[in-house]
Amino acid sequence: MRIVMIGTGYVGLVSGACFADFGHDVVCVDKDASKVDALLDGRIPIFEPGLEALVAKNVEAGRLAFTLDLATALPEADAVFIAVGTPSRRGDGHADLSFVHAAAREMASHLREGTVVVTKSTVPVGTGDDVQRIIAEECPALDFHVASNPEFLREGAAIADFKRPDRVVVGVDSEEAERVLQEIYRPLTRNDSPLIIMSRRGAELTKYAANAFLATKISFINEIADLCEKVGADVRDVAKGIGLDERIGPRFLQPGPGYGGSCFPKDTLALLKTGHDYEAPLRIVESVVASNDLRKRAMGRKVVQALGGDTHGKTVGVLGLTFKANTDDMRDSPAISVVQALQDAGITVRAHDPEGMDQAKAVLSNVTYCSDPYEALDGADAAVIVTEWDAFRALDIERVKSLLSKPIMVDLRNLYSRGDMERAGFSYVGVGR
Repeated sequence: MRIVMIGTGYVGLVSGACFADFGHDVVCVDKDASKVDALLDGRIPIFEPGLEALVAKNVEAGRLAFTLDLATALPEADAVFIAVGTPSRRGDGHADLSFVHAAAREMASHLREGTVVVTKSTVPVGTGDDVQRIIAEECPALDFHVASNPEFLREGAAIADFKRPDRVVVGVDSEEAERVLQEIYRPLTRNDSPLIIMSRRGAELTKYAANAFLATKISFINEIADLCEKVGADVRDVAKGIGLDERIGPRFLQPGPGYGGSCFPKDTLALLKTGHDYEAPLRIVESVVASNDLRKRAMGRKVVQALGGDTHGKTVGVLGLTFKANTDDMRDSPAISVVQALQDAGITVRAHDPEGMDQAKAVLSNVTYCSDPYEALDGADAAVIVTEWDAFRALDIERVKSLLSKPIMVDLRNLYSRGDMERAGFSYVGVGR
């Protein structure tokens, strides 16, 4: 199949490269000349394990190309995927669909008869109707189809998620759209990956519902962790005890400093707005959003408490800035709130992240960025682990102790054992333990 992918951000680039690896001919289009130039030069604008090699392989094979010129890419396309950004809109938290609408409007006059236009971006219920209306207004006589195909990619594991998905969700309102998408995903269905066909609106809502449910699990276990600290239980035991129930499952039951990233924060807000618009308020999701917002700042207070409440002249070494490991994404990272809470308390912050420091510099000022974790901890009054990078799981604990002015570790990801750390002479603070 001949595919055009509009947008070379995280979703568009990963999806385009994986489609090309399936054997389809893919052209990725973007308006950002610097980004397209970088891709043409073999440089990947995002950090995602395995993506650079996958892109290079398919460019060399002639199945993957990049261009600024949408008009030349579209006329031969069997399917056009819209994979542009849908950030939270200022004021009401709803998804900003201006890029989606602009893409629909721009593509209309270049589509050939029978093309399937697919929204890959995360969009609110009814966006497919908007796309169909916009294209029809621009070209009333054009025969085309609009479908929804939400992505379920985890940053840091996106290629594996795309190639070995739990499911592929497709929302269609025509047999031709269903046929084309079944053909595009045939390499997966041949390997028994479930392809779920539903209505377009059902597919749009499925994406938001999935992310809201996962965010709920995270906030739930974080609140249980707080209770564990009060009653003298270990949240790891509780999480295992409930996670082995197959109705619950063990994933997303690891307590920490709260969820962040490009999906959960904006998608929960957008779902709340949709609920309000349709007079179906989502009280549970409202509580999840509020709980997570409070959680991030509370982790800063946990560090202050570990320092004994006296923060005058104190320095803290922060390990990890991205919202999760194996990504350079700083969007809504819990580290932002943690660092700002420490700075508000008058604490000097030194920090290290394996991949995210360039992005962190754009959102966090007055931080000393260090080349490795030991430099960040040198002379600090406490070590604080915020992101669960593998590089932080096997620190030289004796070296850490020798570098710190006081042997205090606040482990917001529970990477270490309290017993081991206390035997090593540390004052250790975990989450829910």
